[in-house]
Amino acid sequence: MHIAEGTLSGSTEGLVVLGLGWAVTAAGTAIGLRRMDYERVPQVALLSAAFFVVSLIQIPIGPTSVHLVLCGLIGLVLGWAAFPAMLVALTLQVLIAGVGGPTTLGINTFVMGTPAIVSYLLLRPGIHSKSETVTFAAAFFAGAFALLFGALLNASALALAGGSFRLFAGASLMAHVVAMPLEGLITATTVVFLRKVRPELLEAPLLATR
Repeated sequence: MHIAEGTLSGSTEGLVVLGLGWAVTAAGTAIGLRRMDYERVPQVALLSAAFFVVSLIQIPIGPTSVHLVLCGLIGLVLGWAAFPAMLVALTLQVLIAGVGGPTTLGINTFVMGTPAIVSYLLLRPGIHSKSETVTFAAAFFAGAFALLFGALLNASALALAGGSFRLFAGASLMAHVVAMPLEGLITATTVVFLRKVRPELLEAPLLATR
């Protein structure tokens, strides 16, 4: 779900999308940094590193490829801290792997950070259910939903670029729909495991008390 450098800068609509992406990313990162409990920065860094690694592993599906993003998992564990975590990871991908670019960093963070926050707001209560089955279901839906929502945002941004990008947007969206069950399963399995061995990681959304 990385939008390549220069993809959106060739049209007025694309420039508007780039600006919107930077605006939302800046706001989300500011909220995340303000609310983050800095004693738990290592946890944020760990998930940021996990996001950095898994989103570089491409899975070919037909004419395109997809990758896991763990947006749902990151949202459930980090809350608003997901935005700065993803911004750091995506920045490192630009600098180290050449994935994305400086102008699309904002829209790429928006595409992956927004589903994480929505999953956190909607589904975090479900993972605290007394029933492990309910926890698994809530986490599975969080992972699958976050991937789908991110793919929809990515496809919408590409569609606004016009031309052949619209066809690629549709193919990319369908490919990510195929990957939803895997993303959901990994998220659910991880959440259930954390609930058993490190439940404190799921008890607080990394928010400072101030």
